[in-house]
Amino acid sequence: MKKVIAVIDIGKTNKKIFLFDESFEVVYENYIQFEEVADDDGFPCDDLDAIEKWILSEIHKIQVGGHYKIKAINFSTHGASLVYLDKNGKRLTPLYNYLKPLDLADYNYLYEANGGVAEFSRKTASPAYGMLNVGLQMLWLKNKKPSVWKNVASILHYPQYLSYLFTKEITADFTSLGAHTVIWDFDNMRYHTWLKEEGIVLPEPCNGKEAIMAQVNGEAIAVGSGLHDSSSSLIPMLESSGDEDFVLLSTGTWIITMNPFSKETLTAHQLKNNCLCFMTPSRQQVKSSMQFLGHVHEINTKAFCTHFDLPENYFLNVALDKRLCKDIIVEAKRVFFPNNVPNDYMADLDQLKHYDNFESAYHQLIYEISHFVYEGIQLILDSDSDLKKVFVTGGFNKNDIFIENLTQMMPEQKIEFPTIKNASALGAALLMKRYL
Repeated sequence: MKKVIAVIDIGKTNKKIFLFDESFEVVYENYIQFEEVADDDGFPCDDLDAIEKWILSEIHKIQVGGHYKIKAINFSTHGASLVYLDKNGKRLTPLYNYLKPLDLADYNYLYEANGGVAEFSRKTASPAYGMLNVGLQMLWLKNKKPSVWKNVASILHYPQYLSYLFTKEITADFTSLGAHTVIWDFDNMRYHTWLKEEGIVLPEPCNGKEAIMAQVNGEAIAVGSGLHDSSSSLIPMLESSGDEDFVLLSTGTWIITMNPFSKETLTAHQLKNNCLCFMTPSRQQVKSSMQFLGHVHEINTKAFCTHFDLPENYFLNVALDKRLCKDIIVEAKRVFFPNNVPNDYMADLDQLKHYDNFESAYHQLIYEISHFVYEGIQLILDSDSDLKKVFVTGGFNKNDIFIENLTQMMPEQKIEFPTIKNASALGAALLMKRYL
């Protein structure tokens, strides 16, 4: 039987399982989507019962299939999701959705007790994002559902809960703690003191390369503690980049730019401009810029198509005009977003009257999105940075206009497209390689 590492890779939409062989090639994969269910307040959330059953079933199916010998299992999941257990290890709550509304005014006391919003956010490298800050999720449960909170014995991040299904061990990892949680003190690289003041005890984070040996359906398997997907996707790049500094541009609904080489502390200016820090499994900070620009692109291209009476996917047919890109970059004018992106993410659509066709308006829109990305990259570079490469993954690496803009804006850097597929799953597998 072929020795493999199994990785459970959980996104908001697709739940996947991969088997990696000793060459870290994918020899098996499967994915599934689940309908959301309602939490105890009626708000949509992931169906964790169904996800658990699917994971356990997939692992068992592979074990009895006779083709593969699972030597290790690891996990990669989206962040901002917590699981609460009682003293018997039983799950107490649904997997609350990080999009669930939360009134930040209810938590002003936490910010004010720790130097105010700007300083507390800077120290924890966490913009005030509401439920996206899992520390606020904890306080929300404590304050809003005290009858549940009184029974909480352990709190696990999503990847560590999936690990717990196999090991029954309570663990934490640096990548999840560093993902805009407001619970990690980046100045001192430890849990923030407010947790102790609130009576919240969390497990000490472990080395992501160390697994727990567990009996899984009668077989001894090394089970990793899991990690946050964005940080996991950096691991293959770090292993293959050599000594050259790079930033990774992960593009989708969010465009997240990650710089794992930054040594400088996050500043208040960076924080005000959508910068934060993630962490690697070895506790190194990853200076990052997080912008909702994929969403900006989606809703505005639809609006542009409506204006020009075109099908809403017409932008896919727009050919790159390098000369037009250069002219727009030289003019350096923000037409659709003169004062940054507004709260509704809509461009100033009145400006479309100045354009004769979709193509020219679309080139201008992509320029403005590209320039926001460029500014985000500049913001997360240290003063002595020697940036050599920009890796672009995700949907925008297929947008020729976006790539041409970045290429012209950053002539001293190479814009590259990693051939690595399933980077977050591969990163989780690479951490387990010693167990093969």
